[in-house]
Amino acid sequence: MFRLSPVRKGLESFQFLASTVRPSPPVYSRLALAFPLSSPCPTIATRTFASRRAAIASDNGLDAADDDLTAARDWVARLNANTIPRDISEISFSRSSGPGGQNVNKVNSKATLRVPLDSLLPLVPRYLHPALLSSRYVAARTQSLVIQSEESRKQTANVESCYDKLHQLLKNIAELNIPGETSQEQRDHVRKL
Repeated sequence: MFRLSPVRKGLESFQFLASTVRPSPPVYSRLALAFPLSSPCPTIATRTFASRRAAIASDNGLDAADDDLTAARDWVARLNANTIPRDISEISFSRSSGPGGQNVNKVNSKATLRVPLDSLLPLVPRYLHPALLSSRYVAARTQSLVIQSEESRKQTANVESCYDKLHQLLKNIAELNIPGETSQEQRDHVRKL
């Protein structure tokens, strides 16, 4: 749905507005500027989305094909912490911080999981790529995901915790970006409207 509202103060004020307004990341709406030939003053067109998910899909330019979405849903259903390939990542250990006495000072128990994006992105459905690239775990300089864990005093437990965090990240991104499957009842109900 487009809503048009003319700017009344003339072209000078519009040019001032256009030069001072910085575009913000779209959440629920997208702003498009239009200059109709019949009117001397510019018009602002706003498109409102019903959900954040629709706004993200529209902004990414991704048109969801049914078979691609089905494949993405199947991928998410099969995903768990053990299905993530361990050979695409690097694990390093360092000393953890916080209380713990001599154990903290002597043992390298903090685990850091580094997953290069060029190894991970081919394994992930394309609908998740933009959200994954904007994750807080992305290290832009090295183009990799960096996940750390120091929850336990054992290295192996911290490594498993890193993979659990990676699994949870992928699952949360998938829930936000891959739309749910529409039931036949819902389709029939919408057709009747």
